[in-house]
Amino acid sequence: MTVDAFLAWALEQPGRYELENGHPVAMAPERMGHVRAKTAAFNALDAALAAARLPCQALPDGAAVRIDAATLYEPDALVFCGAEPPHDALAIVAPVIVVEVLSPSTGRRDHHEKLLGYFTVPTVHHYLIIDAERRVLVHHARRGDEIATRILHGGALRLDPPGLDLRIEDLFGGSSEMDRVGSAP
Repeated sequence: MTVDAFLAWALEQPGRYELENGHPVAMAPERMGHVRAKTAAFNALDAALAAARLPCQALPDGAAVRIDAATLYEPDALVFCGAEPPHDALAIVAPVIVVEVLSPSTGRRDHHEKLLGYFTVPTVHHYLIIDAERRVLVHHARRGDEIATRILHGGALRLDPPGLDLRIEDLFGGSSEMDRVGSAP
């Protein structure tokens, strides 16, 4: 199936799907921790964009990224810069940042197929994989012809381009069990 055929098909289906190598992949129901983490990531990116006053927009899940003619992924959040997409668009043409929150059913795809896929899109400069349960961020960044990877637990994060500064802790949302225990009276 091509991406165009998939998009027409997916509009008629119950549930949510991605397309990988021409085959629809059903997206599993989300646990509340996953929902909270992807909301926190979107909120952190949106706030950082507002603070930086950049001509960019953060979007929550729902906006897809076309990888090639037979693959389309729906990240948990993304950032694109430039012109507003048409009202009826189903995919973002030029994302700069894509975010996936790990879940038991998606971990392997997020770390392998999606890593390779997202970086075939020339405009993608940052791929963030959030492990909210362990409070770990894996940051893959385009550096010329290479992809640099960092594993981060906290502190400041600079995403350039487009020129965002944010706190890694804000991407996880809420406080960890360790934070709650450490702050108890």
